[in-house]
Amino acid sequence: MHAATTIALCAAAFAAGTIDAIAGGGGLITVPALLAAGLPPHIALGTNIGQSTFGSFSALMNFARAGALDRARAPVSLGGGFLGSLCGAALVLVVPPAALRPVVLVLLVGVATALAFRPDLGSREGTPLGARRAATLALLIAITVGAYDGFFGPGTGTFLIVAYVTWMHDAMTRASANAKVVTFASNLAALAIFAHRGVVRWDVALPMAAAQFLGGALGARLAIRSGARLVRIVVLGVVSALALKLASDLAAR
Repeated sequence: MHAATTIALCAAAFAAGTIDAIAGGGGLITVPALLAAGLPPHIALGTNIGQSTFGSFSALMNFARAGALDRARAPVSLGGGFLGSLCGAALVLVVPPAALRPVVLVLLVGVATALAFRPDLGSREGTPLGARRAATLALLIAITVGAYDGFFGPGTGTFLIVAYVTWMHDAMTRASANAKVVTFASNLAALAIFAHRGVVRWDVALPMAAAQFLGGALGARLAIRSGARLVRIVVLGVVSALALKLASDLAAR
């Protein structure tokens, strides 16, 4: 890998880490960048997980330090996300992931519509749930979305944010923070699988990981400082980009 290409990939990783920390969707930047650098698709996906895990960890730690994380439900979200991702990865052997594209496209359009026409969505904390109900619901969300991430992936962070805002009554910034617990757990599970299969280019992943780490820290701080308005705007942008990408993939089939 030439030095100029590595620098360009690191710049992409930094931008992806920043965006992913706020709203998810960083893979929209890094996966095409890795493919453009000449990596085969399976190596690009493995390497992407190898570097993005560091970004999600950085964002998670910065949200936790700022007190934006719900520590009470973090353990069940971590375990649920890890288990769900492993189950989703196993499901790939049975069902083609491409079968989900039309369904996910409809869901993304629905999310974009809700965000566009409900500007108050997630603007503030709602009525808190009871401890047992919150833990149960957090576990169900983590397992479900973690399985989706292991099986298909696009929009995982965004779906988590919307789920937390809608069902857990989180404000946008808090939802973004709590989403990082599941995405980090899911990334760890996927990384274990990809590393075992030997499809992670560590010579590429590690420099990008350093940039992802810095981007994740910046994105978390921006989300905390700017609040719900910034998170909502970035989530809407990510959702729109994902919807366009999936629609383009479907049209090209």
